[in-house]
Amino acid sequence: MAATIALEGVVKRYPGAVTTAVDGISLDIAAGEFFALLGPSGCGKTTLLRMLAGFERPDQGRIRIDGQDMQDVPPYARPVNMMFQSYALFPHMTVFDNVAFGLRQAKRPNDEIAARTTAMLDLVKLGALGKRKPGQLSGGEKQRVALARALVNEPKLLLLDEPLTALDRKLREETRFELVRIQQRVGITFLMVTHDQEEAMSMATRIAVMDKGRISQLGAPDEVYERPANRFVAGFLGSINLFEAQVRATAPGVLMLESAEANAPLSVADPRDLAMGTPITLAIRPEKIALGTQRDPQWVNALTGIVHGVAYRGEASDVEVALASGKIVRVTAANRDRRVGNALTVGQKVFLGWPREAATVLAS
Repeated sequence: MAATIALEGVVKRYPGAVTTAVDGISLDIAAGEFFALLGPSGCGKTTLLRMLAGFERPDQGRIRIDGQDMQDVPPYARPVNMMFQSYALFPHMTVFDNVAFGLRQAKRPNDEIAARTTAMLDLVKLGALGKRKPGQLSGGEKQRVALARALVNEPKLLLLDEPLTALDRKLREETRFELVRIQQRVGITFLMVTHDQEEAMSMATRIAVMDKGRISQLGAPDEVYERPANRFVAGFLGSINLFEAQVRATAPGVLMLESAEANAPLSVADPRDLAMGTPITLAIRPEKIALGTQRDPQWVNALTGIVHGVAYRGEASDVEVALASGKIVRVTAANRDRRVGNALTVGQKVFLGWPREAATVLAS
């Protein structure tokens, strides 16, 4: 059975540290969730993972797994397994023996060990490689051996510490789908720590974005990406364009803005009735902005600028546009047509536009 997790005001401080590693986090994770702790180095996500595993003790607060207080439960007695970033496979053992190791430590019957290990290797599509040693495997195969070893004891909670970091980009993308598929099949609660925004958003059912020991925002991937709670979340989850502006008028569900940076009137869908002159920050993702050599009369928000730079990425191009104010706006344009060379050139005049619903307001 999968585990429910409850953290209640968890605090962790390290002697001599200037900041608190984990600063009063309360969090509930449902049984069977694929949950991600996302944030930069030093934000406290790995410390939180280690406290769940039992390698660190909270200075304050409680950690409960399926209602049981973990305060005095040692790591080996917790219904938890951890998949380490390095995979930590035993080089002298075969793939089969690596996966079976935990079952043998638990002194399970030999026929049960054979059956469960074989079933787990089949689940991760390594059934034909059971006699190989780790040194004979690719990076992706090692990752799947480590996952099978972590799952074979049927823990209620699996902790994944930066599980895809050691893989190249193409393999990471392929493995994301494999991990999600396996998690759905086994039904175990997965809690992943990562600094990779794409990894978290493509795999997790919910994300907690952490900063300086606290949770800055908690929600489903699309919610956190499309409606960031603050500047930190907006900037950490992908590229973002920010315009400093002031409210100049309101209408039902709409804020009309003026912005010296944009050098044009702006409007955004927002239900709040803010006073005239209220300072706000307008945030818009690069892929939400349309780009053209002519202005589209249907654009509600329309800006004019000069191409400052173009970066071709295959499936899309990143275009930097300099506005008259000197502000640089980044636009991501899909390369839908097959062509050689860039359609846009540096110094070319272009027009930018987006609908009211494409942007969001961050409180200044």
